[in-house]
Amino acid sequence: MKHLKSLLALLFAFTLIASACGGSDEGDEGASTDESSESTDDAATDDSESGDEAADESGDESVDLTQGGDLTFHMITHSDDGPFWSVVKRGFDAACADVGVNCVWLAGNNDPGKMVTDIQTAIGEGSSGIAASLPSPDQLVGPLQEAVAAGIPVYTINSGVNDYQDIGATTHVGQTEVIAGNGAGERFNDAGATKILCGRQEESNVALEERCDGLAETFGGDVISEFVGLDADQTAQINGIKAVLEANPDIDGFMGTGPVIAMSGLTAAQELGRDLTVGGFDITPELIDAIEAGDVAFTVDQQQYLQGYLPVILLYLEVTNLNTAGGGLPILTGPGFVTTDNAADVKALVAEGTR
Repeated sequence: MKHLKSLLALLFAFTLIASACGGSDEGDEGASTDESSESTDDAATDDSESGDEAADESGDESVDLTQGGDLTFHMITHSDDGPFWSVVKRGFDAACADVGVNCVWLAGNNDPGKMVTDIQTAIGEGSSGIAASLPSPDQLVGPLQEAVAAGIPVYTINSGVNDYQDIGATTHVGQTEVIAGNGAGERFNDAGATKILCGRQEESNVALEERCDGLAETFGGDVISEFVGLDADQTAQINGIKAVLEANPDIDGFMGTGPVIAMSGLTAAQELGRDLTVGGFDITPELIDAIEAGDVAFTVDQQQYLQGYLPVILLYLEVTNLNTAGGGLPILTGPGFVTTDNAADVKALVAEGTR
């Protein structure tokens, strides 16, 4: 039981991190990291000591759990294996190793049709648990409901906060996109922007549309929401942004709904000689460098490492010990904000591949 108690302590600590990142203060992120580390160490020590005492009293030696080797979890996402999703996968791989389960990573590359096939394949293989993103609910809710009907526990991650309950999923791990957009709108207000292009890198991703909708809710000026090109072709993306900017000379802000497109917006503005307030979503080394240099004002951080790590831990605990977390509510990993105030601290963690 020592191993299980340590996992519960770890889950509790990460839940604290998720809760701490709900705030929009610039310093929240660094503070929550320090506090969570201390909580993890203390909780793990306390649980370990209590487990040792229990073993001594019963006369039984502690035994490592071995159920994990018989379990296979599938993580099925719209990943394009780019800088954002590579960190999600790193968290997924780390959790799989920590609990000793078999894991299958299936990247949909922004193709809901492939994701449907992958979900059906996982069901057919008798998956022990599925974690899935939900970029296109109209195509993916049904197959995930079939997984639940087959007795497979399901968690939605990243996108899916509006639909996980309809699926019958245990909970959702990610951020509320509209609230994240709200926070971005407030920061553009503080910067004095009056008209923003909210550039999207996927044409029919509900989560990205909600980021722009949330921005429009709190921003005091006008918002143009446009699909301007895929991250896979950044040259075309930059040209798409330039075309909108040239058609709207009064735009003085750009919001990229991902890290790559945020940098494309900065490049487009620089090539046109336009002075724009630029904000982004998520993290790449290039984007952090631009924030540190003062070229980008901020990025919204949803802590994607947790979106890969936590579902595996949650699935393991549900399958082996009938534990559930969230109480029916989503487990939030964001939004937090990276600005010039904390970019250097986050940059060190990005270099380690965990942010």
